[in-house]
Amino acid sequence: MSEKTPLLHYRLGKHGQTKATNEDNPVPKLGVVFGVVTPTLLSMFSVVVFLRVGFVVGQAGLYQSVAMFLVAYLIITMTVLSVCAISTNGALDAGGAYYMISRALGPEFGGSIGIMFFFANVCGSALYVLGLVEAIMATFGIPEENAAPVLGLTQVLPSGYWWSVLYGTVLLFLCFIVCLVGAHIYAKAAFIIFIIVMTVLVSIFISFFVVQPFVVILPDTSALNSTSQRFANFTGFHLHTLKSNLGSSYTLDYTTEVTMTFATVFAVMFNGCTGIMAGSNMSGDLKNPSYSIPRGTLAAVLITFITYNLLSLLAAWSCDRHLLQRDYSFLGDINIWPPMVKIGIYSSAISAAMSNLIGASRILYALSKDNLFGGVLALVRKTSQSGNPWASVLVSWLLVQLVLFAGKLNTIAGIVTIFFLLVYAAVNLACLALEWASAPNFRPSFRWFTWHTCTLGILGCLVMMFMINAIYAFASIGFMLLLLMLIHYFGPISNWGYISQALIFHQVRKYLLMLDVRKDHVKFWRPQVLLMVANPRSSIGLMTFINDLKKSGLYVLGHVKLGLLDGLPSDPLQNRYDSWLSLVDHLNIKAFVNLTLADSVRRGVQNLLFITGFGGMRPNTIVLGFYDDCTPQDLLQDKILMSIGSGLDTVCITKDPREQRSPFFPSVRVSGESKDLKEEEYASVISDAVKMGKNVTLARYFNQFSREDILGKKVSDQKSLMGPFVDVWPLNLLQPDSHGYVDICSLFLLQLACVLQETRAWKQARLRLFLCVEAGCSLQEEEEKKLRKMLKELRISAQVQMVAWDQVVALHWRRQEGKERGILVSSAQNGERMEREEAKTEDDIKVFPNNAALLTDEYISAVNNLILQNGTPTPAVRFLYLPRPPADTSLYSAYLHQLDLLSRDLGPTLLIHGVTPVVTTDL
Repeated sequence: MSEKTPLLHYRLGKHGQTKATNEDNPVPKLGVVFGVVTPTLLSMFSVVVFLRVGFVVGQAGLYQSVAMFLVAYLIITMTVLSVCAISTNGALDAGGAYYMISRALGPEFGGSIGIMFFFANVCGSALYVLGLVEAIMATFGIPEENAAPVLGLTQVLPSGYWWSVLYGTVLLFLCFIVCLVGAHIYAKAAFIIFIIVMTVLVSIFISFFVVQPFVVILPDTSALNSTSQRFANFTGFHLHTLKSNLGSSYTLDYTTEVTMTFATVFAVMFNGCTGIMAGSNMSGDLKNPSYSIPRGTLAAVLITFITYNLLSLLAAWSCDRHLLQRDYSFLGDINIWPPMVKIGIYSSAISAAMSNLIGASRILYALSKDNLFGGVLALVRKTSQSGNPWASVLVSWLLVQLVLFAGKLNTIAGIVTIFFLLVYAAVNLACLALEWASAPNFRPSFRWFTWHTCTLGILGCLVMMFMINAIYAFASIGFMLLLLMLIHYFGPISNWGYISQALIFHQVRKYLLMLDVRKDHVKFWRPQVLLMVANPRSSIGLMTFINDLKKSGLYVLGHVKLGLLDGLPSDPLQNRYDSWLSLVDHLNIKAFVNLTLADSVRRGVQNLLFITGFGGMRPNTIVLGFYDDCTPQDLLQDKILMSIGSGLDTVCITKDPREQRSPFFPSVRVSGESKDLKEEEYASVISDAVKMGKNVTLARYFNQFSREDILGKKVSDQKSLMGPFVDVWPLNLLQPDSHGYVDICSLFLLQLACVLQETRAWKQARLRLFLCVEAGCSLQEEEEKKLRKMLKELRISAQVQMVAWDQVVALHWRRQEGKERGILVSSAQNGERMEREEAKTEDDIKVFPNNAALLTDEYISAVNNLILQNGTPTPAVRFLYLPRPPADTSLYSAYLHQLDLLSRDLGPTLLIHGVTPVVTTDL
């Protein structure tokens, strides 16, 4: 005997995975008619169909009335098309419009619109309840100013503020009970009311044909106009009546004593059309939302459009203008059974109140499930065994009850409509964004929409908002922006996907294709930096400094992990990107992250230099940490990443013992531990970068660099108020027999220093440019004059200081016999390969070949001491000339030793070698 396998229903999860739910679990059961058509029709009809059709035709005439309906339904239809497109692009959950907007535009936009939609439904429910109370009191209430206990057979209900609140509370409690039981009971109750409303509409249509012409007694408007006529005619279908009602005749509204215009009449009429989301709000209770919402909503819109236009035509054909303008309840007067229309008004009002109440509860439940407001909405997530969110219904009911105490809600009525319009505009915006993003996964089965329809819907909703009330429109948009910022800064990170990322990708790809490297020009050069980071724990100061130095250029953090994919089950770097990106957020730097796996650091750096960037956005400068024996310091110890709230020293177990201290980065190298990089390989990396046409920068002592101490501290002394100093030594100090300050590398130093000074944080920094001259040299004044002229042409503001270095240069010419560690010996083979040291001049810019001079440790130490002596006050950072590595690889060790002596104990220092022209004097 075989067991019966339970049938599984599959739904799309948050990340696109397929989720299986057992058939025994509660699932939505409502179909197209009960779940969408019925609530949408009742919400769109409400009381407008019974009380405002005559008002619109009487004021605007038939022609303008039809035009108003066409414009209004054009706006509505554009929104419905967007709803249909989004709802057929995947599985919908509870929340309706909020769910669509939040999943398309992100949690900030969706959450702010969701809150506004929730309050709009709460206030809308209260409005309909109060409207129902007023309609009941108009028929059954005892006027307050009359002391008689009974004025007629029907006037039996006491009047007054508290009595009205009591009646509203009772009616609202009935709605609450229906919604509390569940969506199925609501759907059945709504269907019964729908049958009643349809019956009333049928009786109205029949009455136009059956009832004979007669004189109608108008409501008492003597307070408005003592000469107003108290009688009007129901003429039946008469051509003269139709002709007289074709044009507009705007006059005083007898209920508000305000003269009507096209805009005011259109705003009143449009209020009756804002109910298209009633079916979408039931998305969590539908059997198949993607099937039901498009068909049900479109059907409801079509039915209401036909009904409104038919009623307008029949009213204009059979009722004279005076009747339409002075009796808004004329449909009851001409009905074959007058109480029938009152029943329709009561039924439509109670159904609209229920629709708004259950819609508000579903939106609140969806907001609580998404956890956008932390634990504030935790209690409203509770549901019954059948899946009904009873806690959300309870909270929504209590809020509606609070609004009922406000009594008259004429002020709130306008802003509620504007809230609904703002939601409709957001739905159109969500669909427009999805369409513009051209994401492959946006392929709705409903295809009757374009970006044109979305744009028309947005513009139409915004125009209507300001037409109804400009002040309320501005206020609602401001409220939405406030909520958006609150959720952005205090809300949790979601994993729904952000449409902004898709739009940015679409635009960036387009502009990257337009960024043609063949059109590059030196006028628009900017540093595009690849910073190689061995361990971020010891590189925080350098990472923040390079962020200032990039000047709106490309900034990439590069890292090489030693290893090979051979034998590994997957790429070990994929799960490390989140750690690096979290650190980027924590440091508040604007950088990309690029990690690579290679068998050597040199090979990894080559890979990064080859592949980093796209098109015209590729690194032109590589920054390396200095190769020395300093023990790195852990600058991330005991730090907390605010973006995730986790400590950087949280213990986690990993296979690599060096990574057990932190889930983010391995611990720093301890004293005596061997490096992953050898001297020769480090120098080879520099040589490779130069061969590839990249500018090279070596950064030393940036573990001593504290951006907060240099730029952020508040001091009282006058010198500190002038800002930090940036020292620039543009001469190749390891080639003392050179006399040029205007070669490509020197200009590159000046450009980088100037770029740093132009950043906002370093605006107060002052450049000091040091010229090394020999006392009594005839070229001293000429060189200084030439340099000052060049600085002026390049628009670089710097303080030029002359430094006499005769004694230092004298040490260079003292030859020492034998091979010492501090001497670079140029072999015969190396001499054959190297060019002769002759200065090549091109446009007054001298390009010097590699330095092959014999330099002693004594000379280099003297240069180092010269730099220290001229560093008062102590600069924030120094820029030094970095000579090109020797062609002979056997001299790499001596080359690095020279750099070590040159920059020893100088504080934060950049040794820079530039290979590309970066400055121009042309416009």
